[in-house]
This record gives sequence, C-alpha cells and structure tokens, in this order.
Amino acid sequence: MDFIDISTLIAAFCYLLATASILSKLFDSKGPNHLVVLLLACIAIVPHTLLTTNALFVEGAINFNLPNVVTLVSVVITMLITATAVKYQLNLLQPAAYGFASIWLFISFFLPDVAHIPLAVTQATVLSHITLSLIAYCVLIIACLYGFQVAYINMKLKSKNLAAVNHLPPLMLVERQLFTILAVGTIALAATNLTGFIFLDGLFNTDNAHKTVLSLLALLIYSIILWGHFKNGWRGHRVLTLTLVATALLTLSYFGSRFVKEFLLS
Repeated sequence: MDFIDISTLIAAFCYLLATASILSKLFDSKGPNHLVVLLLACIAIVPHTLLTTNALFVEGAINFNLPNVVTLVSVVITMLITATAVKYQLNLLQPAAYGFASIWLFISFFLPDVAHIPLAVTQATVLSHITLSLIAYCVLIIACLYGFQVAYINMKLKSKNLAAVNHLPPLMLVERQLFTILAVGTIALAATNLTGFIFLDGLFNTDNAHKTVLSLLALLIYSIILWGHFKNGWRGHRVLTLTLVATALLTLSYFGSRFVKEFLLS
C-alpha cells in the first residue's frame, strides 16, 4: 500500500474509534471520555489532511473532482467540530461528523480512479468563489447538525427524560449557537452567489442553470429561517424542517450533477 492508502485507513479507523467511544458511553452516568475522543479525532485529522492535500494539488493545479471535494468538505467539518468540542459538549454532533468521515474514507479507499478536473492555482477569482462556496457549505452542514441536536434536546426535555441530556449543553445555548452558525453560513452563501455573478460566466447556461437556481433557492430558504426566527421567534421542528430542505437543495446544487457526470456517465 502507498502513502495515500495508509493515511486513508489510519484516518478512517481513528474516526471510527472516536465515534464508537462516544456512542458506547452516550447514556452512561459518566458520559464519554472527551480527552480520548479528541485525541483520536486529532490523530485522524492529521493523515486526513495530508491525503486531502496530496489529492487536491497535482502538478501546479487543483484537482476538483467529486471525491476530492467530498474529502475536503469532510476534513473541514471534522476540524471545525473538533475545535468547537474543546470548549463545548458536542456528543451528538461528533459521532455524525466523525462517522461520516470514517464511512467516506472507507468508501474512497475502494473507489476507482476518477478523471482529474484541474483548476489552475493562478485563477484567483475562481478560487475565491470556490473557497467561499466550500466554507458556506461546511458551515451550513454544521448548522443542520445543530438543528438535529436542538430537536433532540427539546424532545427529551418535553418528555422529562433528563438523563438523556445530562451530558449535553443547555437547550438555549445550543439554539443560540445554531442561529449564529446559520447566519454566518447564510452570509457566506450570499457572498458565494455574489462572487459567482461578478466573476463567473455562464451561470445560467445549460450546464449551470440548475446549480444556480438550486443555490439561490437554498439561500432564500435560509434567509427566511433567519427572518422567521428573529422577527417571529421561529424555532423547533419548523426550523429543522426548513433547514433540511435548504441543505438538501444546496447539496444537490453542489454535488448532484457532478455525481451523475463523474460516476454514472463516466
């Protein structure tokens, strides 16, 4: 096995161990061992970052094929979740982030080679647009995960099952964090669409029209969620449902056509 294969397996196994470490003690009276979980996550992030960098940067260009983009998104999300978990309890978010990263890395280990989609490093305007879009997507995915955590804590509190939320942060804190993250992600998504209209050509041509429309629809729904919360006090299942719809639209915009082109039609 080469460097990439070894790094992939090390990262995948460490993420898997971190996920198992949390889930096995999630409802234990003492809760998960956060130090062990963070250590395993950090060990996984190092080879995950190395293999992502190695796969992305090829001969003076950036290889933006679909597997590389998914790998990049997963490592950014695990980094952000792990950094946040140093200060806050994220016992529901960490297994989701680490579990997805582990599953994806195992899948990518067996994936056949996909054609390179090079992007010259000197294309600064395109790179700024892509960087913004990746930041927006990662932040909004984390917001979606926070939405599930808010819904779970709220459900357990309503059923008076306090034991299930003993190792989770207070509902009001998580809810406040959710809307802060959602606002940051929505601003980043708005900036992504703005830079796209300014710097890119053909956003509404045959190949890109559906991506642009889906991204704008997602931006509209995220904006409606924030307006509804700050003006009318929206929260709970309504916010979670709309966030899921917006995130699904954004995911289809970013990855839907690329999956069809790179895997189904290749």
